[in-house]
Amino acid sequence: MSPAVLLTAFLGGVLPAFIWLFFWLLEDRAHPEPKRYIFYSFLAGMGAVLLALPLERFAAGYFSMNNFTLFLSWATIEELLKFGAAYFVALRFAVYDEPLDAVIYMVTAALGFSALENALFLWSPLQQGDVLRALVTEDLRFMGATLLHTLASVTVGISLALSFYMRAAIRKQYVIVGVVLAILLHTTFNFFILKSGNSATFWIFLCIWIGIVAALLMTERIKQPIKEYC
Repeated sequence: MSPAVLLTAFLGGVLPAFIWLFFWLLEDRAHPEPKRYIFYSFLAGMGAVLLALPLERFAAGYFSMNNFTLFLSWATIEELLKFGAAYFVALRFAVYDEPLDAVIYMVTAALGFSALENALFLWSPLQQGDVLRALVTEDLRFMGATLLHTLASVTVGISLALSFYMRAAIRKQYVIVGVVLAILLHTTFNFFILKSGNSATFWIFLCIWIGIVAALLMTERIKQPIKEYC
């Protein structure tokens, strides 16, 4: 196991995630979050991958590959763990003091998750000396998989943000709806990507980008006074 390969794979996963993270943090320039909580959330997202892998292997032992139920179980594992990562290191503390914070911390955890996941995907072709396949993998995951993780998690973040000033019971309902929507989004995109092959990749990625644009527009509304989005 070459240290150079490990370092290259790690940087190949982390650096693109940092680019997206920098972009999303620009949304919170008025009241930026403490850097240490951003760092904790990113690390927690990475740590969630280590929990997701054995759980997903366990699920694969019960459901056949390319089965919708397997994709649903994998998406459920990942979305619950990403939410748990953001919740346990940031969202349950006083630092979560405005609606937009939910979006920022959920996106940060998602990008941490994506960073380590991407690094693991890069490790195999780099270890085999297949630099071209590694570059293609990096490009596809930078433009697709990373944004899918972000879109799914930002859906939960938006649900939290919209319920920020509501009663605790209602906030829980919003969280459940957000997580369920994130799981369904994640499952649907993964199912069609793996079942449709390269022919549908462009249209699937286009839908993800449209979803990201819609999430950004919603984020802009969340930054406005409460009367404008409730």
